[in-house]
Amino acid sequence: MDFSDVSLTALRVFRAVADQGTFTAAAASLGYTQSAVSRQIAAIERAAGGELLERRRDGVRLTAAGRIVMRRATVVLDEIDATARELSGLPGQAGTVRLGWFPSAGVVLAPRALTALRRSDPELHVVGREGSTPALVRALRAGSLDLALLASAPPFRPPDSESPALELRTLTERALCLAVPAGHPLARGDYADVADLRGQRWIAGSNSGEDRLMGVWPGLDERPDIAHTARDWLAKLHLVAAGCGLTTVPAVLAAAAPAGVRVLPVSGGPQEQRRLLLARLPRPWTEPVARVAAALRAAALDVETPAPATPPS
Repeated sequence: MDFSDVSLTALRVFRAVADQGTFTAAAASLGYTQSAVSRQIAAIERAAGGELLERRRDGVRLTAAGRIVMRRATVVLDEIDATARELSGLPGQAGTVRLGWFPSAGVVLAPRALTALRRSDPELHVVGREGSTPALVRALRAGSLDLALLASAPPFRPPDSESPALELRTLTERALCLAVPAGHPLARGDYADVADLRGQRWIAGSNSGEDRLMGVWPGLDERPDIAHTARDWLAKLHLVAAGCGLTTVPAVLAAAAPAGVRVLPVSGGPQEQRRLLLARLPRPWTEPVARVAAALRAAALDVETPAPATPPS
């Protein structure tokens, strides 16, 4: 195998494909044609002497050889990018942290942490992006992110099975809550009983995919009546405010609930816990990454949660 002729373009394309999960998405993110992406991947695989990407129906994933090449490619690309930033007068790599978050964390938690960092560490340059858990995990593996905020539900499995395992730190573990219109009968109390959730109308996630029933109370013993679907959490909350139905919310979103919405705990069954995780590749901590992680931990503890009367057990 001979990497002497592998171009920086090929390395960037390789990282984009690993990050985006498909050739098509990588081509769109880079502004290339799909055939151009395919040619670059073919070139780097020829240099490696074997497949670096496993082609699957749902996209691609790195092979064992691909993970080795990705680790080395990330070092090269990060150094080239740091050089370009220094030459253009932008903050160097030592002051840049790439952070990803799941959608609801971008409503309250991430903005609070970034606001605190602007006051305490104005020299830090944080580059943020929102994504689903699979997309954020791919970006961590591809070296496109330094840290990612992930949401986890029981049974709290690792977000992927690749090696080395991601380093996961639990920032908070709180019960899932229910958002109800202020004029709804359930809003009269300080909590909702799970038995009262039967026969309700729900505002859920998209019509297909893994988040199809996101927004419906887990384990509901009936086929839910889904009145509306929306991917955006704030859109769901505003639909609740309009009296269009109920939806579940992580506790972190209670502080962002619009007027006309009450956020309540649910009693009468096992607590539906949700963990907020901080994920990263297992590598030595740099000072900037550690400072961003500390700001995220502080923000997670500081986020207001509903404080109703304790429901009966």
